[in-house]
Amino acid sequence: MKNFSKKTRAYALKNAISYGGKGKMGSVISSLFNEGLKKEDVKKYSKEINEIVSEINGLSLEEQKKEFEKLKKFVSERETREGLSELPNVKSGKGIIMRFAPSPSGPFHVGHAATACLSFLYVEKYGGKFYVRIEDTNPENIDPAAYGLIKKDSDWLFDKKAKIIIQSDRMEIYYKYIKKLLAKNAVYVCTCKAEKFRELISKKKACPCRKNSDKENKDRWKKMLDRNGYGEGEAVLRFKSNVEDKNPAMRDFPLARINLTKHPRQGKKYRVWPLMNLAVSVDDIEMKMTHIIRAKDHRDNAKRQEKIYEALEKEKSFPWVGFLGRIKFKDLDLSSSKMREEIEKGKYSGWSDPRLPTLQSLKKQGYKPSAFWKFAERVGLSENDKVIDKEEYFKLLDSFNKD
Repeated sequence: MKNFSKKTRAYALKNAISYGGKGKMGSVISSLFNEGLKKEDVKKYSKEINEIVSEINGLSLEEQKKEFEKLKKFVSERETREGLSELPNVKSGKGIIMRFAPSPSGPFHVGHAATACLSFLYVEKYGGKFYVRIEDTNPENIDPAAYGLIKKDSDWLFDKKAKIIIQSDRMEIYYKYIKKLLAKNAVYVCTCKAEKFRELISKKKACPCRKNSDKENKDRWKKMLDRNGYGEGEAVLRFKSNVEDKNPAMRDFPLARINLTKHPRQGKKYRVWPLMNLAVSVDDIEMKMTHIIRAKDHRDNAKRQEKIYEALEKEKSFPWVGFLGRIKFKDLDLSSSKMREEIEKGKYSGWSDPRLPTLQSLKKQGYKPSAFWKFAERVGLSENDKVIDKEEYFKLLDSFNKD
C-alpha cells in the first residue's frame, strides 16, 4: 500500500480524536481495508499498526488535532464512517426490531446504558422498532417503584422512541403458548424431587415423568394452575430436549414453576410463572424480533430459545443474535439492590444522588443521552471483555458530552 505509515497514522489520529484521544486498532484496520489492505496481510502489519496507535494514544488531544491537520490529506473521502459496524440479515427498506430487557430492581445505571444504547442505535440506523421489555416474571426481588423509574429513564435515554412492555401483564399469552407446546408433546410436567432429577440428568438419563402421556401432562398442568393442586417445588414444566446433549444445560431445561410469592404488580392472580427462556421466546415471537444483542454469558439461553422456536415450528423466524463481552466498571458498584438498600438507610439522598452511577444522577449533573450513545458506539459489538475504571470512563463520557 502506498504511503502505508502515513495513512495508518492519519486514520489512527482521526479515530483517536473522534473518541476523546483514545483510538482503537480495530477501527484503524477497518479504515485501511478501504485503502487496499488485504485481510491476509493484517498479521504482517499488525505490529506496526499497533505501535502507531499506541504512540498516538500517548499524545494529548490537542497534539493529535494539530498533527492530523498535517496528515488529513491521506484520509480518503470514501473512508468508512466512524460508528456502528453493519448488522447481518437486514432487509432493505424493512427496518429491524430489537429490544432491551431490564429487570425491575431499580432505575438505569451506566451499565444498562452501555449495552442498551447499542441496540437503540442500530434501530436508529436502519429504522424499525425498539422495545424496552421489563422482565418481571420472578415475583421476588422486584422494586415496585422500578416500573416508573425505568419508564422515565427510557424516555430520556431513548428519546421517547422505546415502547415499554411489561411481561407480567402478558401471562395469558405465555399460558397460551404452553398449551401449544403441550399439544406438540414438546414439554412435560415433572414431579420428581429436584435432587433426583439432577442426579438422573447428570447421567444422561431421563426422569420417569418424561414418559407421561399427553393426557397425563395436560392433567398435571391443570393441577399446577389449581390453587388446590401442587404446591411450590412439587411440579415443574420442562422442555423435552435431548437428555444426552453434551451440554448439560440443554437437557430437559425448565420452562415454568409454581411461585406463591405475592407479585408487586399482579398480586396473587397467578401461581404458575414462566421462567426466562419461555417468556423471552414467546415475546420475541410475538414482537417479531429480528436482531438481538445480548451478553455472551447468555449463549446457552440463546440455544434453549432456538429449540423452543423449533418446537413451535418458528425456526425460520429465529432472530440474528450478537453477543457482547462483559464490561467491568472498576470502582463503580452497579448493584441496584445495594444502592436501594443504602438509600433506605440514608447513606444517599435518593437515586439522583451525585455519588451514584445512575442515569438520574448523571442527567442531573448535566450529561446528555448522546454521551451514552457515543460510549456504546465506542465499545461496539464485540465479544471481548473490557475493564474500564471510573476515572477513564468519566473522562470518555465528559469528552462525548462536551462534543
